[in-house]
Amino acid sequence: MAVRLLHYSDLENVYDTPERAGRLAGRLADRDGSDAVVVGTGDNTAPGILSMVTEGRQALDFFAAVEPDVDTFGNHDFDYGLDATREIVRESPQTWLSANVRYEGEVFGADAGVVPATVVETDGARVGFTGVTEPRTASMCPGATDLRFTDPVAAAEREVGRLRERGVDAVVVCSHLGNGDDELARATDADAILGGHVHDERVTRIDGTLCTRPGANGHRVFEVDLGSGAVERHAVADGPLDEAVTSALRDRRETTGLDAVVGHVDRPIERDLARTRSGECRIGNFVADAYRWAAGADVGLQNSGGIREGPPLSGAVTVADLVGVIPFDEPVAVAEVTGAELLAACRQADGRRLPALSDSWHAHVSGLSLTQTTDGEVTVRYDGGPLDPDATYTVATSDYVLHTDHEFPSLAEAHRVDTLDTQYEVLAAYAREEGIDPEIEGRIEPATLPVGDANSNIDTEG
Repeated sequence: MAVRLLHYSDLENVYDTPERAGRLAGRLADRDGSDAVVVGTGDNTAPGILSMVTEGRQALDFFAAVEPDVDTFGNHDFDYGLDATREIVRESPQTWLSANVRYEGEVFGADAGVVPATVVETDGARVGFTGVTEPRTASMCPGATDLRFTDPVAAAEREVGRLRERGVDAVVVCSHLGNGDDELARATDADAILGGHVHDERVTRIDGTLCTRPGANGHRVFEVDLGSGAVERHAVADGPLDEAVTSALRDRRETTGLDAVVGHVDRPIERDLARTRSGECRIGNFVADAYRWAAGADVGLQNSGGIREGPPLSGAVTVADLVGVIPFDEPVAVAEVTGAELLAACRQADGRRLPALSDSWHAHVSGLSLTQTTDGEVTVRYDGGPLDPDATYTVATSDYVLHTDHEFPSLAEAHRVDTLDTQYEVLAAYAREEGIDPEIEGRIEPATLPVGDANSNIDTEG
């Protein structure tokens, strides 16, 4: 069977670099053909600077040029609410697949064209596709609160079986489960699982099923020969340039009004994943300090997954640059917690309690110092001494932290006492007033944790 799958996923902030988005479109067009199926596997509309301003519609420029065949939903595809997601589904050319996302008892987006599965006929072959989404999305993303996520493995098993009954030549699952792809592969009779959600590349076989992930932010495309199982990696940086996509995204960016300079950085501030998820770093200190400053709080707290990977902050820093650091249309929240609850939250920053984050540290703080021993114990100091378990402390953090029970379950909506401006607005105000020159101060000293494998780069922001 001579069918090629062109796989991309987790495009997220690619749209904020119009040339890279244009080269991604050009690379896909260059590899497309009568025997190819173009497949996305979620988080291809958000987050990012342009996505926040356009509620994900910037992706339509890319979709119109590439004309994907199928896609499924990632958690961030619900960032701007269900109506915005439905609108993108209606206006995009691909078939959107969802076997485990329900709204009021029906397939989410069925009225806009979403289906649990479909068959694509190409070059004389019939290939069945279905799609599944991380079931914790409702907890991770406030825009998805009204959705119900069923067991993705059971849903995929059901749809794969139905596709086999239709006599297809092969079955492919489009998955936004991250590390859940292994269980999916063992449980289903799929020929391939094209994955996303985790931001590292992957090509492997689980019980004979080919499993791939091309990584995040549009740096590469995977070309999968569905017959042989061979996988080619195609870099985007040297790909052909789609001028129309590049121009359209540049035009959108020029109308955002986010190019005002708010500060200057003399020493570049890095924000790569290995740095932000390994403990204290300058970008994490900057964000946590800004929250604490804006709220006049005792403590600032930022989850590591909320700081997005991108180029260093350097030279003139604009509002758009700060949106790129935390590209979510969510406010800073202020909570009142006991010392015992705050200590529990700090200990929950150790990724070893979460299988998907087992090799990472996922908190940045202001006003505290945290030390972790090799056996995992975390001690916390505030104002030179230990936390008083019975005292009340104010904590300024991202709204997501209070919404979800995924990362810091000791902090909840019931602790909220105030809501401030959107996160990037708080960063911009702090930059204007206090400057942008964070230092490493010994705030966080985690035990040595290996960072950089597939488990450390799962997308956990919300």
